[in-house]
Amino acid sequence: MSDRSMFPARVRAVLGPTNTGKTHLAITRMLAHASGIIGFPLRLLARENYDRMVAVKGEKHVALITGEEKIVPPEARWFACTVEAMPLDRRAEFVAVDEIQLCADADRGHIFTDRLLNARGMVETMFLGAETIRPLLQRLVPQAEIETRPRLSQLTHAGQQKLTRLPARSAIVAFSATEVYAIAEAVRRRRGGCAVVMGRLSPRTRNAQVALYQNREVDFLVATDAIGMGLNMDVDHVAFASLRKFDGHALRDLTAQEAAQIAGRAGRGMRDGTFGTTADSPPIPDEMAKQIENHAFEPLAQLAWRNSDLDFASVDALLASLAAPPPAAGLSKGNDAVDHITLHALSREAEIRDLAQGRARVRLLWEACQVPDFRKIADDSHTRLCGKIFGHLAKEGRLPQEWVAGSIAGLDNTEGDLDTLMARLANIRVWSYVAARADWMDDAATHQAEARKAEDNVSDALHERLLARFVDRRAAHLIRSLDDAEKELLSAVTRQGEVVVEGHTVGRVKGFHFEPDPAATEAEEKRLVLRAARRALREEMPRRLASLEVAKDEAFTLTPQHRVLWDGAEVARLRPGPEPLKPHVDPVASEFLDNAQRERVRARIAGWLDGLVKKELGTLGAIEAKAAEDNTLRGPAFRLREGMGLVPGATERDVPAELRTRLKTIGIRAGRYALYVPEVLKPRAMALRAQLWALRHHLPTPALPNPGLVSVTLPEIPQPPPEDPQAPRPPESWPPGFAPFIGWLQAGHVLLRLDVVERVAGELGHLTRRAPAPLPEGLASRLGLKGDTLGMVLEAMGFRLIPSVPLEEGQFGPPLPARIGTLRAERPPRRPPQPERAPQQPRQDAPRQDAPRWDPAVMFGPPIPRELRGPRPERGPRRDPRREGPRPDRPRQDGPRPEAAPQEGAPPRREDRGPRPDRPRFDRPRQDGPRPEGPPREGRRDDRGPRPDRPRFDGPRRDRDREGDRAPREYQSGPKADSPFAVLAQLKLKKD
Repeated sequence: MSDRSMFPARVRAVLGPTNTGKTHLAITRMLAHASGIIGFPLRLLARENYDRMVAVKGEKHVALITGEEKIVPPEARWFACTVEAMPLDRRAEFVAVDEIQLCADADRGHIFTDRLLNARGMVETMFLGAETIRPLLQRLVPQAEIETRPRLSQLTHAGQQKLTRLPARSAIVAFSATEVYAIAEAVRRRRGGCAVVMGRLSPRTRNAQVALYQNREVDFLVATDAIGMGLNMDVDHVAFASLRKFDGHALRDLTAQEAAQIAGRAGRGMRDGTFGTTADSPPIPDEMAKQIENHAFEPLAQLAWRNSDLDFASVDALLASLAAPPPAAGLSKGNDAVDHITLHALSREAEIRDLAQGRARVRLLWEACQVPDFRKIADDSHTRLCGKIFGHLAKEGRLPQEWVAGSIAGLDNTEGDLDTLMARLANIRVWSYVAARADWMDDAATHQAEARKAEDNVSDALHERLLARFVDRRAAHLIRSLDDAEKELLSAVTRQGEVVVEGHTVGRVKGFHFEPDPAATEAEEKRLVLRAARRALREEMPRRLASLEVAKDEAFTLTPQHRVLWDGAEVARLRPGPEPLKPHVDPVASEFLDNAQRERVRARIAGWLDGLVKKELGTLGAIEAKAAEDNTLRGPAFRLREGMGLVPGATERDVPAELRTRLKTIGIRAGRYALYVPEVLKPRAMALRAQLWALRHHLPTPALPNPGLVSVTLPEIPQPPPEDPQAPRPPESWPPGFAPFIGWLQAGHVLLRLDVVERVAGELGHLTRRAPAPLPEGLASRLGLKGDTLGMVLEAMGFRLIPSVPLEEGQFGPPLPARIGTLRAERPPRRPPQPERAPQQPRQDAPRQDAPRWDPAVMFGPPIPRELRGPRPERGPRRDPRREGPRPDRPRQDGPRPEAAPQEGAPPRREDRGPRPDRPRFDRPRQDGPRPEGPPREGRRDDRGPRPDRPRFDGPRRDRDREGDRAPREYQSGPKADSPFAVLAQLKLKKD
């Protein structure tokens, strides 16, 4: 017996709030013994303290045992474990359990209670926890020495605060992954980023995130309540984003003790801390806040317990022993654990019951059911996995190598989002637990190494995803630098206009406008980079203004949207002014320029624009000066100034020859189609005129044809304007009035340049001044046309193309060539003035028997020739009013017509239709063609002497065959029978 065994083992309970140094005391005491085991509530804590112990004792003397990770050197003497994985079969001088108040937890409490009642060190046992467990601990472990340690710093309630008002070095606590992600996104946008700590993270990822916070790369930490379990970081303030949590069974409010456990992370060592709420969380009740500040909580009433003395005689016996009642007061059954639920589910399967025969098999089944469910999927996948493990072990004694290796290899995948990677980590943790069971498989060390490799790969990928999503290193660095008002920022502007502050590109400056970095998509990020840019551009903007004032004119350009660019950057915009040639200049708004500086920009650009107008359109000013001395020239000069050098429209009638000559002497051309100054049709002058015209009409400048073009062929179907209203319109969709103003004449679907048309039209007018002349050679090419469009264009110019006539059969000699002549306006037919006719009401009772007549309102072409008209219906004899003598001035009444036998289908007679409505004599519809035969009338034309002179009507007349023995006249007013119009009319008659 050793000397140490001569003394009774000491049991100590060190109780107190957070930040009392309890864990540090326990590790120090353990390392002072020859061996020791300490259990922590979380794998993260076990790994953290394992690293601390390795730093003191070395790797070969320190072991780590968790459910899914085992590092046990042969010479290991000190063990850092999770509470569930503590090797109680190994005797050690020192045993400690951290956070012993978790004995009251309904899900895991029975494990802690078992360690409280049964785990003992050979020399010393220490339980660490909160004061709330003191009464039950004294009752259940009466020999325990209880020591209370005070908190080293003060904890103060700070109340409600917005996320944007939280101080640096704050931890924001949420209770679900969704809340953690949302808050982390908000912190990134407003404060530059944060570290994320959750219980689902692997130790590798968690350590990387904590290092990110501890190294001050970020000033905020967003975490779940996992930080309440002994994670020691430099946190000054804890803010609750919610006061409710889902405990696996229901959504409930936090207790004061749970809130205190989390809030106690603020203020480490001798530094005071604060706590409060943020985001959408309601404020902490005053009573709870006082309890947290004073560390005064109600003691625990009972601890969770489950029988640890299990009966493995059979599956039913095992289930019965698990359901045994608590043996003492203060103990109560908690919620059924996952292993108990899994065993109960497998016990209903006949195959499992057949395999689970004997104590060894039942124990093996229980061990398979204790595989932890890290995935927490609400289905039976975990139950099936445990059943499959037990089946292999019961039948084969080992798990198949291919199955285990393939399952681990399939999880070694770094693709996916945060939730996918965390779910993959949970699966890896399950297989790491399985691979850690050396008694279940051959070559367990190899599988453990593969599982650890897969976990490391996925953990690194998860850390990178967390950084990319929740950390903006640039923003975090800039915020710290900008908050330090005394620090001078290191900033510069590159030749490309990039603004660099403290080594980070925050945007680009164009002209006097700062554009934030496109990566700064959120409003908070844009405000941050703008804040940094303001300090960086304090000296840059005055230098740029001085450069603009001395810049050459070639550095300025105009865009179709009437914007002025300086070295490619927009610095001003144009708007219509009082005169077409004097637009206003508005400098682009910039927060970096004051009013005086904006006026300097305006003055420089206005001077450049005036110079541009004088350079390209200065001829107009010179012409106006020359015309000032002659009253007859002032009017045309003023019109040209208003039209910016061109006034569309013919000038032959308005400008006499003598004035035309005088205009030409001062540089004005009075052409056939416009009054213009030739210089304004040059390419650059035309482009400037187009810009100024579009500006006055509030349109983007239309696109002009290439300077070398003489004509532009437009599509026969009009094209709609571009969908983008700011896009320049091509010639096929030019706005109305733009083409003639700019110097392009439209002839059908062809645009012709004015100066070329004037020159060609002058030559053609001289050739055809007396008679048609042969068509000049190369006329179509001079106009940039194809041969089939020449006739249409010449007609629009006022000329007509007379095609060549081939020789008829029997004729000899050269054929008559194509000629060109002047297009003469057709004289309207002379006919006497007639009063307006009242609209004649259609006769509803008479069927239509007349053949269709030519009506210019509905038919196209000339009247229908007489030889193609249909026969007129037979009518009775026409009465001769001259035989009856003069008629009184009264409404016209038709007398009785000669009796005739009524025909079938004929309209009713006049006397049967009532009185005729009043109408003048000349309202009777004209009838074409010969009248029906009738008796001769008195007073024939040849008996009345010569007809007095009266205007002659040259149009088609009615044939008046009064004697009935004369053949009807035929007029050649209609087209020839073989003309296209006659054929069209004949087809229309057939159709009707």
